[in-house]
Amino acid sequence: MFKPLSLYIGLRYTAAKRRNHFISFISLTSMIGLMLGIAVLIIVLSVMNGFDRELKQRILGMVPHAVIQGDDLLDDWQSVDLNVSNHPSILAAAPFIQGQGMVTGGGNVRGVALNGILPDEERTVSIIEDHMVQGRLDDLRSGEFGIIVGKLLAANLRLQIGDRVTVVLPEASVTPAGVLPRLKRFTVKGIFSVGAELDGNYTLVHMDDAAKLMRTGGKAQGVRILVDDLFKAPKVAEEAARSLGGRYYVSDWTRTHGNLFQAIRMEKTMIGLLLMFIVAVAAFNIVSTLVMVVTDKTADIAILRTMGATPGRIMRIFIVQGAVIGIFGTLVGTTLGVLGANNISAFISWIESIWGQQFLNADVYFISYLPSQLQWADVLIISGSGMAMSLLATIYPAWRASRIDPVEALRYE
Repeated sequence: MFKPLSLYIGLRYTAAKRRNHFISFISLTSMIGLMLGIAVLIIVLSVMNGFDRELKQRILGMVPHAVIQGDDLLDDWQSVDLNVSNHPSILAAAPFIQGQGMVTGGGNVRGVALNGILPDEERTVSIIEDHMVQGRLDDLRSGEFGIIVGKLLAANLRLQIGDRVTVVLPEASVTPAGVLPRLKRFTVKGIFSVGAELDGNYTLVHMDDAAKLMRTGGKAQGVRILVDDLFKAPKVAEEAARSLGGRYYVSDWTRTHGNLFQAIRMEKTMIGLLLMFIVAVAAFNIVSTLVMVVTDKTADIAILRTMGATPGRIMRIFIVQGAVIGIFGTLVGTTLGVLGANNISAFISWIESIWGQQFLNADVYFISYLPSQLQWADVLIISGSGMAMSLLATIYPAWRASRIDPVEALRYE
């Protein structure tokens, strides 16, 4: 059976038991370092992808994907709602009234975003109903002046279902007693928990009650929309606004929360680069391994040269030997990384059950488990980079082997 000479000898050198056990040890540590570096990099990036996914699902499940507003309040929001809902990329639409204010209760004051909604419409564009800790979205009824608050806000103001709070708007009202801030007493009807900052500054009231408090005359401020693809939200909102005719303005999540996800993406990139240096160090350990192998095989190289082997063939022999170490370490590391990324959540849960301690406390973090999302694009980039660095590391030792002078090498043999 025909075998290329360079490949045959390179594989023989790789598989043979070396007289110098130190070289074997360095080869093994290089392979293990490369394997662990790639596995850890895949797992860490998968965990960061998981956190990114959870933030998108939770935060962007609460805040609007996009908002359409007119020059003034919407007299006939129903027609706007129906019109934009006909767009093929818009899944649902719902009216809203939004303002800034303060909520006082339990002797404390907190600034909040006050959102007037219609419960039946809101559940089509928001995940709020799936994250109610106490109460229900339907408990918001017109004229009852009920309010739903986040878990963190409820803890700060020491609120429970049925407690009364005062909502203060940063607008003054002229009364016979003088100029007074506009305020209204509300009853806590529900508490939700989605995590992150929204639990501390996001509140919901019925749109009719918000219209009375903010004096909008029963009109909506705008319509929020839910799109099928988050990253197409700006384009879809523009198209929907143009289809309405007249002057309408749009805003989307990339303007309101884009900085948060850009920060996560930057953090993922920087951590990926730092961990890639670990892979690089392990890959370039192959240089020291092959340099020592070349020194150990100097006589063999000289004999091959005297038998007619060209410098290029000698170079390919040691490139094959280094490539075997790099490719094997990369493949095993990739396999371990993929298995680890797919099972890290279950593994951490098992560790928590053994130790009886929760690593991610839901009272501190916005989720109570370690999320993971494996992306094959990351796997391909990491494994490809590992193989490329491994092959690059073989060039100098292989070139050095090809430059050995057989006369000098055999002089003292």
